[in-house]
Amino acid sequence: MRARSRRAACPRCGCPSGRVHSRYERRLADAAVAGSPVELRLRVRRFFCGTAACRTRTFAEQVTGLTSKWARRSPVMRRSLETIGLALAGRAGARLAELLGLLTSHSSMLRLIRDLPDPSTDRVTVLGVDDFALRRGHRYATVLIDVDTHRPIDVLPDRQASTLAKWLAAHPEVRVICRDRAGSYAEGSRTGAPDAVQVADRWHLWSNLAEHAEKTVARHHRCLTAMPEQETVDGPDPAPTVTVAADSPEQGLLGPRTRRRCEQVQTLLAQGATIRAIMRELGLARNTVRRFARATGVHELLATACRSERPSMIDEHADYLRQRLADGVINAVTLCAEIRERGYRGTATTLRTYLRPLRAAVGRPPVPRRPPKTRKLTSWLLTHPDRLADDDRDQLSRARADCPHLDALATHISTFAEILTFRQGHRLNDWISAVEADDQPDLHSFTAGLRRDHDAVFNGLTMPYSSGVVEGHVNRIKMIKRQMYGRANLDLLRKRILLA
Repeated sequence: MRARSRRAACPRCGCPSGRVHSRYERRLADAAVAGSPVELRLRVRRFFCGTAACRTRTFAEQVTGLTSKWARRSPVMRRSLETIGLALAGRAGARLAELLGLLTSHSSMLRLIRDLPDPSTDRVTVLGVDDFALRRGHRYATVLIDVDTHRPIDVLPDRQASTLAKWLAAHPEVRVICRDRAGSYAEGSRTGAPDAVQVADRWHLWSNLAEHAEKTVARHHRCLTAMPEQETVDGPDPAPTVTVAADSPEQGLLGPRTRRRCEQVQTLLAQGATIRAIMRELGLARNTVRRFARATGVHELLATACRSERPSMIDEHADYLRQRLADGVINAVTLCAEIRERGYRGTATTLRTYLRPLRAAVGRPPVPRRPPKTRKLTSWLLTHPDRLADDDRDQLSRARADCPHLDALATHISTFAEILTFRQGHRLNDWISAVEADDQPDLHSFTAGLRRDHDAVFNGLTMPYSSGVVEGHVNRIKMIKRQMYGRANLDLLRKRILLA
């Protein structure tokens, strides 16, 4: 492909020149065609600069929209790679580019991202501020969001108050700052933008209240450990008199098996089979077949196997076990420990087998209702009553009835929820006074924090601004970090946050 022009302008001084110095071939990678790589070959010229004062002696001609100085890619291919790199970063972006016919490496993708200029930003009047972890527990950075346009405008290398104050001093147009309850951001906002209105995020206010509410529930959870047992229903006596007897073969596995074998032996005998033939047919021992053959009926066989005719080491404790079963104690381990003190030398397994039919006759005693766990009860307190299940609502009502402190806590939470939801900031001071007058030490810590940050909290409960859009970008930053496979240096991460 030949790119011919009679004259070319010097890139330094801008003066046109027609004196050709030399010619050479230039190769450019271009956008793929049908998934196949494309290479452009250009025959270009170098010109002499005719301006004596210009330091440039020779320069190469450029084709508008196709070539640029020192570039080995066309603008179309470069923009394609930049878009893929911003979306997928290095390795994943390089793999996708190769599938599309754009040959490059992951390091080249990262260099393209780093070379991109920062986006131009308009005047920011409502600023959102929040931190995110570069290395959790060690290093943090700050992201700044334009709340009006929902676009990130800058990333600061730490979360220090001085860094935020310096940035705000360079942007005096900021009028509203949405932030969380972090003290460093409050101090940085007061220092860098003393005239700006600070707005505490409502979600963080609710989260702080939830933390203190959980502490209160944990403090008074012992009040709920003595909850009433499940109510008994009208009807017969739930603990009838129990007659202690051994396992009956008629009720266990022995009865049906003995009856079936007896019928098989008697049938084969009636057909004229010998004892030896019956042994081979049924797989039984000789004495067993003879015993079935000589028996007058199955009841005779079961009577010889009945445990009640054989002495048992548990028989001497039968009266005691009868009384304990009537009292509702049916756990074999518990009963075994009790009768061992009375001289029992057997195992719990033996006793469990002995008690199996008796426990089935007695049934299980009513189980006391356990109180809800601290976190579950806190969740119910923080949930609107209309969204609770009927059983959860009943347990919450029972807990409030058992503990006056939890009942007062529920009242304070519901009142604050109304203030928060309907942005009734004028009720904040009355709510703080009511909490401080109550015996709620954990909530007193919460209200002390509200008083220290009173103006920002009042604005958050009155003005429509919030940090919701900032939290959304923080979640997006976490996704970007995971894509970069440990290559999340701040300069590269900052480019993707601002441009992706």
